Amino acid sequence: MRFWKPLLAFVILAIALLWNRQAHTPPPVAPAAVPTATASGDNDAALPAFLPPEARDTLALIARGGPFPHRQDGVVFGNYEGLLPKQPRGYYHEYTVDTPGAHNRGTRRIITGGMPPEVYYYTDDHYRSFRQFAVPR
Repeated sequence: MRFWKPLLAFVILAIALLWNRQAHTPPPVAPAAVPTATASGDNDAALPAFLPPEARDTLALIARGGPFPHRQDGVVFGNYEGLLPKQPRGYYHEYTVDTPGAHNRGTRRIITGGMPPEVYYYTDDHYRSFRQFAVPR
């Protein structure tokens, strides 16, 4: 009989924590619009030519909020190189742009700024240089 009180207290605590977690879950953020490819390819011109075709897939995943193929996708990008405009920690996030034939994540990334993203950068040399681009809405 001694274990009932601690067990009951544990169950009540667990229920309270779950209830609190559900009550404070923020509503989903509306994803940024990413143009979808059409049969004629009209929307391909909406993104800059320097982006590889695989970047479109990455942008679609970013807009949907995942799921992402790499566990590092969506993590905070520290901007340690200082090549992007200075922002508070947590402003930038990085996402992998797949490289066909690569056996690892490769060197191509999209860096977003803001939540939801308001600015986009592309690097194909693992953060040595960046090119800013816009995602049509």
